[in-house]
Amino acid sequence: MVQSLLQLNSIFISLVIEAVPFIVVGVFISAIIQIFITEEMIAKFIPKNRFFSILLGTCMGSLFPACECGIVPITEGLVRKKVPLHAAIAFMLTGPIINPIVIFATYVAFGNSWEMVIRRCSLAIVVAFIVGLVISYLFNDDQLREFINKKAQKAQSQVNKKKHHHHHDHEHLHSMTTMEKVKEMINHALDEFFSVGKFLVIGAFIAASMQVFVKTSTLSFLGHTVATSILVMMLLAFLLSLCSEADAFIASSFRGTFATGSLTAFLVFGAMVDIKNLIMMLSTFKKRFVFTLIASITVVVFVGSLFGSLFI
Repeated sequence: MVQSLLQLNSIFISLVIEAVPFIVVGVFISAIIQIFITEEMIAKFIPKNRFFSILLGTCMGSLFPACECGIVPITEGLVRKKVPLHAAIAFMLTGPIINPIVIFATYVAFGNSWEMVIRRCSLAIVVAFIVGLVISYLFNDDQLREFINKKAQKAQSQVNKKKHHHHHDHEHLHSMTTMEKVKEMINHALDEFFSVGKFLVIGAFIAASMQVFVKTSTLSFLGHTVATSILVMMLLAFLLSLCSEADAFIASSFRGTFATGSLTAFLVFGAMVDIKNLIMMLSTFKKRFVFTLIASITVVVFVGSLFGSLFI
């Protein structure tokens, strides 16, 4: 029992330490979006067409090196700024996978081979597009929880008051407004960090407990067929809750046990849904939306991985 608790402690600390840098990046990007980017700027950038906006959201993931831990606050910031929900979700799903850091890590983990990189990125893009499309037809509003919207409105109101306060001071308008924005950005990032951080700690503890008390050998025993092996690896990815920058190295260790399709499911599903970011999503978005999103991701990843195993 003592050994299990020590192991639990070690895994828990490693998960938190691994995730914190990406949380910091995520909340600062979210703060920059909130303070410096206006709805008008985004309106000019985001296509009106449903399909093109989802495609843009999918491709935006390559620009932000964020893992699944830091992607939720960035997505929240985009939604607050009136980015269409389906486009923001497409970004949230691909951001932890098709960014350069994860691509390189996957390439190295699988023996400097591009096969798994291509499989992982291709499936992630397909999943993000289909799920974004589903979301676009099922949900019309932003789906943020009520207190999130109130917090955003209060922050924006403070920024607007400060802008108005300096409106007549022409000599210092530009510098003072910029300094006030930077100060507001830092305050926003700090608030966001502590808000998201507590859910990270809870999620990391649950994930560490699962790793200690749920044996991977039990899961391996269940994965006899192609379909069950895919489901087992998706479940394992959820339970392990690895950072997307490191999960490829764990996946590569299963090459002798599971087929390529199962490993692809592990790499895609785990980067989109794990215990840590599920808890953060539940703290940010309405429950019905989150469960619909998770169900959609699960179905599309499973079908896509199954198709890849049987025909590719």
